[in-house]
Amino acid sequence: MSSSTVELTKENFDEVVSGGGFVLIDFWAEWCGPCRQFAPVFERAAGKHDDLVFAKVDTEAQPELAAAFEIRSIPTLMVVRENIAVFAQPGALPEAALEDVIRQARALDMDEVRASVAKEQGQARDGDE
Repeated sequence: MSSSTVELTKENFDEVVSGGGFVLIDFWAEWCGPCRQFAPVFERAAGKHDDLVFAKVDTEAQPELAAAFEIRSIPTLMVVRENIAVFAQPGALPEAALEDVIRQARALDMDEVRASVAKEQGQARDGDE
């Protein structure tokens, strides 16, 4: 693993992800072939976007984190901005698709995202209307 990616554990997760920044998380495992294919793509993107945090969660070593995010298949890429998961997709993305996800996530209006999250949470509290 290069210095451009952070290994996430339940101990450092809050510190890294709750920092309010822009974090891409690769949920992976050693035994997973597609994860190994995706790793160099993720690393190259990390090298290109040094203003973003690229993090990896080894689902074997961190089952609680995988469970918390309801990770059902790996690799799964998740993008967290300002503590909100704005994107999650299972499968090894090709480089162009990963760049596209990053571009879209950068373009998000986080005020709109927060408003829609607040609305969803409000609806959840009001019961299923």
